[in-house]
Amino acid sequence: MWTRLKALIIKELLAVLRDPKGRMILIGPPILQLLVFSYAATLEVRNIDVLVLNRDSGSWGQELVHRIEGAPTFRDIVHTDRLEGIREAIDRQRVIAAVHIGPTFSRVIEAGGPADLQIILDGRRSNASQIVAGYLNQIVTDLSAETPAGRRMAASAIEIVPRNWFNPNLIFQWFMVPNLVASIALLIGLIVTALSIARERELGTFDQLMVSPLRTHEILIGKLTPPIMIGFFHLTIYILAAVFVFGVPLRGSLLLLYGSGIFYLAAVVGIGLFISAMSMTQQQAILGAFLFMVPAMLLSGFATPIENMPAWLQPVTIINPLRYFLVIVRGVFLRDLPLGEVIGNTIPLFLIAVVTLGAAAWLFRRRLE
Repeated sequence: MWTRLKALIIKELLAVLRDPKGRMILIGPPILQLLVFSYAATLEVRNIDVLVLNRDSGSWGQELVHRIEGAPTFRDIVHTDRLEGIREAIDRQRVIAAVHIGPTFSRVIEAGGPADLQIILDGRRSNASQIVAGYLNQIVTDLSAETPAGRRMAASAIEIVPRNWFNPNLIFQWFMVPNLVASIALLIGLIVTALSIARERELGTFDQLMVSPLRTHEILIGKLTPPIMIGFFHLTIYILAAVFVFGVPLRGSLLLLYGSGIFYLAAVVGIGLFISAMSMTQQQAILGAFLFMVPAMLLSGFATPIENMPAWLQPVTIINPLRYFLVIVRGVFLRDLPLGEVIGNTIPLFLIAVVTLGAAAWLFRRRLE
C-alpha cells in the first residue's frame, strides 16, 4: 500500500511542479498577492481632498481652517467662496467632504453657544466618508476645547484615554497580513486540488487510474497529500514574510498554528476534491473553485465582522473553514491564543474535513462504477 501511495504522491507532485508555468503560478502570484494586498487592501483613509467654505471673518474660523490644512490625513484643501462650489465639487467627486463655516462661527464660540458649522459628505463612498467625518470631528473637538466655553468646562470634563490592546499603534499590516496568510492558502489549496481529478479526465489518464491496483481511499490520500504539502510550503513563506518583512509580532505557538493548519488544509482540500470530482473539465473546476472561494472570503469575517451580518446569513458561515482559521491565525500572531480556543476552532475544521472528504470519496467511487 505504501509503495503505491508513494508512487501516486510523486506523480501528483510531478504533475504540478514539472511544468515551468505551473511552478510560476504556485510561487509567483501568491507572494505578489501577499505584498500587494498587504499595502493596497487597506481600510485606512489617507491622501484625501477636502473643500472648505469659510464665511467667517473671525479668528476661530481661520484657526479651524489652519488645523484642517495641517492635518496629515488630508492631501489637498480646496477653497471656495460660494455654496454652489460645494455641490459641484461633491457631485464631480473632486473631494470626499466639504466643511462649511458659517458667518457667525467665531462670535457664537466666544459667547459659548453652539458653533455654526456644517460638514457635507459624499455618501457614495460611505465607509471612507464616515472615517473622514471622524477625522474632522476630532479636529473640531480639539478646537472647541480651547475656546472660552471649552476652557471653563475643562475642570469638570472627563478625559477618555483610549488604549488599543494587541495592536497599540493600530498598524494595519498587523491586521491584514495574518488574514492574508489564511486567505491565500485557501486560494492555492482550492485551485490545486480542484484541478486534480479534472486534469486526469482531460489528459485521458483517469481510465488508467480506474484500472490501477489503487483503492478509492488510496487515490484520495494520494490526491490529498501533495496539496497539503504545497499548502504548508506557502504557510511557511507567509509566516516568514509576516514576521521578517512586515514586522508582525508572533506571540503565540507555531506548533499550534501548524497543527490547526493541517486540519484547515484538509478541509480546503476536501472541498477542492469534491469540486474536482463533480467537474468534467479543468475550466469547470476553476469556475467551481471561484464559485466557492468568493462567498467564503466574504462570509469569513475577513473584511466585515460576522456579527454585523444578517441573522439569517450568519448560520451559513458555520460551514466556512476560513472563518475558523482566521481566528486561529490572528490569535496566534497578535494574542498568544490559548490552547482551548485553538482546539475550539480546530474541531469545526476537523468536522468540515471529514464531511467534505467523505463526500468526495463517495462521489469519486460513483464515478469509478
